[in-house]
Amino acid sequence: MIKGKVVLAGAGPGDPGLISSRAMECIRQADAIVYDRLVSPRLVALARPDAELVYVGKASNRHTLRQEEINALLVRLAKENKAVLRLKGGDPFVFGRGGEEALFLREHGVEFEIIPGITSAIAVAAYAGIPVTHRAIATSFAVVTGHEDPEKTESGMQWDKLATAVDTLVFLMGVENLPHITTQLIANGRAVDTPAAVIRWGTTPQQKTLITTVGNAVADVAAQGMTPPAIFVVGEVVNLRQGLRWFDERPLFGQRILVTRAREQASRLTEELEAAGAQCVEAPTIRITEPDSFAALDEAILEINHYTWLAFTSPNGVKAFFSRLKLQGKDARYLGSLKVAVIGSETAAELERCGIVADVVPAEFRAEAVAAALEGKVGPQDRVLIARAAEAREVLPQELIRFGAAVDVVPVYKTVLGDADSGQLTEMLAAGEIDMVTFTSSSTVTNLLAILGGKAKELLSNVKIACIGPVTADTCREHGLQPAVVATEYTIKGLAESIIRERGGEQHA
Repeated sequence: MIKGKVVLAGAGPGDPGLISSRAMECIRQADAIVYDRLVSPRLVALARPDAELVYVGKASNRHTLRQEEINALLVRLAKENKAVLRLKGGDPFVFGRGGEEALFLREHGVEFEIIPGITSAIAVAAYAGIPVTHRAIATSFAVVTGHEDPEKTESGMQWDKLATAVDTLVFLMGVENLPHITTQLIANGRAVDTPAAVIRWGTTPQQKTLITTVGNAVADVAAQGMTPPAIFVVGEVVNLRQGLRWFDERPLFGQRILVTRAREQASRLTEELEAAGAQCVEAPTIRITEPDSFAALDEAILEINHYTWLAFTSPNGVKAFFSRLKLQGKDARYLGSLKVAVIGSETAAELERCGIVADVVPAEFRAEAVAAALEGKVGPQDRVLIARAAEAREVLPQELIRFGAAVDVVPVYKTVLGDADSGQLTEMLAAGEIDMVTFTSSSTVTNLLAILGGKAKELLSNVKIACIGPVTADTCREHGLQPAVVATEYTIKGLAESIIRERGGEQHA
């Protein structure tokens, strides 16, 4: 991004995946980001750590800043020689006041760029299974504001033409004015039994869709307690939802799941769960750091030809080991004829990315299985190097020693308490806003309990617990937590699949 310039970008209607690659690039590069209410927090979290973040969200009758103040803010930030991103929900030029902001920037000599976004007018309807056009049903559609400029002396809406001239009508920000909208539509010729839909928080896991008619919409919305943000869709295409419904039929739709993995590792589990419809709250309870000393690892690397086996117990161990190897100007070739054993397919995959295919990958992904797989292969003639976390179970080294092997255990990384916000987590759990907590290691269990403090067990008492495997599940039980889900395959994908199966079974019970 260019310093002293403002980029006005659309972030889409809510789903963080509905943003352009260009806008995503700007999020990561911006010195300052000025963002709206409907911009996903997940997108804002991608900003540089040193970026200035300014929330200017507007809800009904509650404006953080008036539009004039937002305009002035953009000019000020740009004239401070910052690369400024104005991030808006939907598309900045579809009732997003992007044109007003751009004109103000030009008046004040500030360069700007426009990055279009996906408008809620189309995307929200699509996520509800309602196409705005459909062959033989709707060949035209119009996007209409449901909330005209309150400073206008008279309405610019030509209801006599709008009501019947277009097949599909999509009203944005129209829920509060629904009585007026429906009255005008009916008065100007739209049939009272015309299918209609109100879609709230569209494209997000909180999406709620109400199917009604133009004549019944006001009463139905009141009965259901539907409030903004929502769109109002009018037309025969609404009837297609029955056959095209998809988003809110996914197995985890409406579930809010806490992901406790380290921040840099959380995305894979989050992606798997959100693809199944869940809303994930990432709260890192652990952080991966360097060990207190690399001395033992460096010495082992220098004497690597004295070992016959190398064992890894996690992908993090593989990454850390080869990172240190590279720092010393070495790569996979340096390991020579050394045989390698790993726990699990994910560790094996990480090893392959480093240029080595594991010699032993047990069917069950736990230390006991690795030891069992090495029995008969490892004996008194062998020296084994185990590269692992500073604190870990002693099962594997103890078993290898029992086989007669000489074993050296070297720490290649350590896990420490993560930076999850204890206050926010406590509030969400106390309010019943979390349906499930996922644990991917014993340390995520103990660290979450430490973060939550003395009320941890009480806060988690009505929350389902999902564990990546039996070792993590045992740690939960030791602390009085009863897992509802224990993955049968001890991987991130396996955990996600087990959660989906459990939820699917629940829905069909």
